[in-house]
Amino acid sequence: MSAQSAQGRVQAPIVALVGPTGVGKTAVAVGLCEQLGGEIIGADSVQVYRGFDIGANKPSAEDLRGVRHHLLDVLAPDEEIDAARFARLADATIAEVSARGGLAVVVGGTGLWLRALLRGLVELPPVDAALRARLEGEWDERGAELMHARLREVDPRSASHVHPSDRLRVVRALEVHVQTGHALGELRAAHALGAPRYPAHVIALDLPVPHWRNAIALRTRAMFARGFVAEVQGLVARYGQGARALRAVGYRQVAEGLAAEQAPAEIERQVLVATHTYGRRQRTWFRSDPSVSERLAPNEVLTANVVERVRAWVQGAR
Repeated sequence: MSAQSAQGRVQAPIVALVGPTGVGKTAVAVGLCEQLGGEIIGADSVQVYRGFDIGANKPSAEDLRGVRHHLLDVLAPDEEIDAARFARLADATIAEVSARGGLAVVVGGTGLWLRALLRGLVELPPVDAALRARLEGEWDERGAELMHARLREVDPRSASHVHPSDRLRVVRALEVHVQTGHALGELRAAHALGAPRYPAHVIALDLPVPHWRNAIALRTRAMFARGFVAEVQGLVARYGQGARALRAVGYRQVAEGLAAEQAPAEIERQVLVATHTYGRRQRTWFRSDPSVSERLAPNEVLTANVVERVRAWVQGAR
């Protein structure tokens, strides 16, 4: 059952826990690792950054209960990372975990990063500097909403996953459409059906929407009580408001709210709204992800029958 890399190396089996923010993926992963001898590999595009702690809901040593967690705090906030770089880092870490005889449990909600690891990335034309400059000029002239509406017309799949204010991803999707005549979302979807890079058992976690929204509200309130605003103030002071990592959901809203001198309650409301939007996009992504093996509520994963089923799968895949 083991998959092979392009170089012919047999790949170790992995388990992945995926799903929208706030469903409790890390807590489930810790419990699973305790029972299966696993180590966690993070697939979270914010938790990779040092100093992004409260808003990223980064797990503490107490939360992890001695379980190793990799790809936390590996980058400075002014460094950049994309899906391809994440996959390379994750590949190296999975190899290290496997060499120790452990099971790599990949945990996160950054869909494109997970796709890059599990299926690889679709080959796309390189950035056309002149075309990108023209599209960015149109963004400046027309605004985010009109450019996102244009993306919806030519690439509705990408538009459904990209926030209207995400200039980088909107412009890149429009750029690829001009370059290839094809929608980036469709190219990625077709590529996702290709051969897997690893034998992987992928469990998508989710909660009923009302329960999830309540969990997000409680988490957001707790983040602000713990000093989220002060965390963002410190990051802006050190790295500047233009740091790419500060575009992340939650951090962007706090940074922009502080710059606009919004009331704390309004900043918190904006974070909550943005998190709801982000969670909906994640849920849509994972519902259509062909890599998903099964869909469970978080409290179902650690039941004896599921753990034993996953254990049997891992043993068979090895």
